[in-house]
Amino acid sequence: MRIHGVILAGGEGRRMGGADKALLLLDGRPLVSHAIDRLLPQVEALAISANGDPARLARFGLPVIADDERRGPLSGILAGLRRAAAQGASHLVSAPVDVPFLPPDLVPRLLLAAEDRPVLARAGGRLHPVAALWPVTLAPALADFLASGAKPKVMDFAAAQGAVTADFPDDGAFANVNTPEDLAAAEALLRGDA
Repeated sequence: MRIHGVILAGGEGRRMGGADKALLLLDGRPLVSHAIDRLLPQVEALAISANGDPARLARFGLPVIADDERRGPLSGILAGLRRAAAQGASHLVSAPVDVPFLPPDLVPRLLLAAEDRPVLARAGGRLHPVAALWPVTLAPALADFLASGAKPKVMDFAAAQGAVTADFPDDGAFANVNTPEDLAAAEALLRGDA
């Protein structure tokens, strides 16, 4: 089994306080660096999916693949699936750029849940559908789903493909940085103040 990964970085349309979320600093490092550090050791190859100017992410040394911001995270997942399939991978793990504390066992836990359908992370009774495992064979079905005009919701596509869940003990591992307060809380956690 060959597992590739994609960090869903969004683009210039995904702003928080006027800043590109992927480049927001947490502990002096961009959020995308934290995502890379967490996911890279768990996969054979890693790419960043983004819209807008890809040059802004080039310094991180990973391929930057284009997605369509109008179609949300599913566009980035499709771009990742196509790239992973072209490189001979069997599965793709997706992760959002704004989740800096991804578990170090994300991929192994997702793999234990299923091999032939999507697997979504769940912690604290809450689903985290963008932190997921996708068989690369789903690329045509996802392309059809996005072309259908249906609202591009990760949960809708995953459910249509018979998705299952993998449970994680620490809900904090999936904490999103969506607001300045979230960023401050993440900083406090890193400093040990939380």
